Formats: sequence, C-alpha cells, structure tokens
Amino acid sequence: MKIGLSFPRIRLPLPREERFFGLLRSGAETVLEAAKTFVEMLDHYEDAHAKAAELKLIEERGDHIIHEIMRNLHRTFVTPIDREDIALLAEHVDDVIDAIEDAARMHIEYRVEAPTERAKELAQIILRCGEELLLAVDKLRFRGAKLNEILPHTIEINRLENEADQVSRQAIGELFRGTESPIEVIKWRDIYEMLEHTADLAEDAANVLEGVVLKHA
Repeated sequence: MKIGLSFPRIRLPLPREERFFGLLRSGAETVLEAAKTFVEMLDHYEDAHAKAAELKLIEERGDHIIHEIMRNLHRTFVTPIDREDIALLAEHVDDVIDAIEDAARMHIEYRVEAPTERAKELAQIILRCGEELLLAVDKLRFRGAKLNEILPHTIEINRLENEADQVSRQAIGELFRGTESPIEVIKWRDIYEMLEHTADLAEDAANVLEGVVLKHA
C-alpha cells in the first residue's frame, strides 16, 4: 500500500523586479481608465456628477499605487532600472491621473452646462496619450535592444502633446473671437489650459521612458 504525501502549497512572493513592473503597469492602466472615464463624462454629460465622483475614486487608487511603489523602493536595494527613474515615472503617471481628475472637477465646480467640442477633442488626445503610455510601460520588461520598442510610443506621445498644444491655442483664440461673457471666457480658458497641461504631464512620463531606453538599450 502506497502512502501519498501531500504538502501545503507555498505562495512565493513576487520577485522585486516583477513587482515594480507590475506596479508601474497598474499606474499606467489607471491613467487609461481615468482618461476613458473623462471621455465618457464629456460624451454623456447628463451623468457628469457620477463620472466626476468615479474619477475621484480612480485618482485615490492611483495615489495608493504610487505609495506602494515608493514603499517598495525604500525596502529594495537592487532595482530593475534606476530607482530615480522608477520614482520619477511613478510621480509623472500619478500627476496625469490627478490632472484628469482636476479637469473633471473643474467642469463641476465651474457649473459647466455642456462641454465644448474643443474640450472633447482634447479629452480624446489625452485618451490616446494614455493608450500609448500603457503600451510603452508594458515594454519596460524588455532587455537590451528590444527596449528600443518603447520609443515609437514615446514619440507618439510627444506628437500628441504638440497636437494638444495647437488645439488648446485654437480653442482659447476662439473664445476671444466669440461672443461669450467674460466669465465664460475665464472658465473655458482655465479648462483648456488644464487639459493641455495634462498632455504635458504625459509627455513628461514619456521623457522618463526615453531616458530609460538610452541608459539600458
């Protein structure tokens, strides 16, 4: 008679390297989720308050992710890429999430009755930045020359930032050529500038990723 031996399954902790990549990916996923929610808010503005509240929860989740990254940095001696790059990338990713939530909140606090087509256009640009950022962060696990595959995504984010800058300038110019009241002009100028700033922050994250490629490819 054979006696079968059974042992409890031991759940091994994730290697530190995988943990950092996973957390950075979670941050980039949260950027994309925030951008999609903001686009939905502007496209279905009758649900604006609910979507703004949803974005606040997403922003809080983003804060938790960056805190986890920083906590792991303090507890890890050797990191898969320079710890300064991990910290800076995490901060810029969190900044993008914060800025999207700020833009949504401004629509509520400024009592915007309906979003403009220019605001929707800028929201779509931010969404595309989020998509490219996630694709780029996904490739941080690559080694050697394969890291160069990050660059097409960072180049596209740079192009999108330029596009956002042009759209924002055009939108503000239209405000001053229109018949809106001074209060409406101030409202929309602030919102357009916040949306353009959000694209700037995505470009900051892309610049960190480019630096990682230059150091390690």
